Amino acid sequence: MEMIPLSWREWAPLARSIAHVLVIVLLAMLMMSITERLIQRTRLYLKTRADTLEHAKRVDTLGRVFRYVSAVVVGLIATTLILSELGISIAPILGAAGVVGLAIGFGAQSLVKDFFSGFFILVENQIRLGDVVDIAGKAGLVEEVTLRYVRLRDYDGNVHFVPNGEITIVSNFTLDYAQSVIDLRVAWREDVDEALSVMRAVAEALQADPAFSARFLAPVEMVGVERWEASAVILRCRFKVVPIEQWNVRREYLRRIKRAFDEAGIEVPYPHLTVYAGADKAGNARAFPLRAAAPLEVRAQR
Repeated sequence: MEMIPLSWREWAPLARSIAHVLVIVLLAMLMMSITERLIQRTRLYLKTRADTLEHAKRVDTLGRVFRYVSAVVVGLIATTLILSELGISIAPILGAAGVVGLAIGFGAQSLVKDFFSGFFILVENQIRLGDVVDIAGKAGLVEEVTLRYVRLRDYDGNVHFVPNGEITIVSNFTLDYAQSVIDLRVAWREDVDEALSVMRAVAEALQADPAFSARFLAPVEMVGVERWEASAVILRCRFKVVPIEQWNVRREYLRRIKRAFDEAGIEVPYPHLTVYAGADKAGNARAFPLRAAAPLEVRAQR
């Protein structure tokens, strides 16, 4: 059977459609590139104008979300135009998509919940890139925030992906500022005022150190006696510091206070038990006989 070659008039519509599709694809790629660059430049501009670190964190977080949303929008528009150019009617597809979407919606309620929760988390500025948070039983440094999930990396390096729909309570340890609360144990026999004086002196020296001074936002707050325990008196102080520096300040302060307590002869007690034999109303204590056990070598010879 002899094949009849197609004429140019028969090839022209197909070639025109292919050319239009290529143009749409190129324009979509160009639009994505322009949008990404525009968002990137806007993000950098806003970061340079941000007056605090918190504003810079929020700019970074929203910049990533806007890039994701813009890519989805441009992709959907380009797909719609390509289908229309190929002669595929969009109306039945949209109708079918509505029915299928309704059916899927009942089975994908958690996914819809993730998107709604993620939207409000971003709008209310609950979580930003670089924050240290505790959400859904997982704590760590926020590496990525999207409309669907939050990615955390904990201190051990483990990465956790937490769906936004699972987030009911957000504990943000680095929002605006942080408090480094430090409790110290001293023995009952120690002078509390002397111990507090040593604590204040060490704290003021730490705040005056050029390597740490920029991390503090206010002078040290000496809370005083926090509580009593069976073998110690608990003394508390706290530092108002810039976000995420509370742990570094705490470590350095504990290192210095240990040396200062040793030099001042202030005892940091370990848990112990005092055995009291008791006494009558006249103050006479009952006999409390003690007997030293023979060494193991002597008992072995017996």
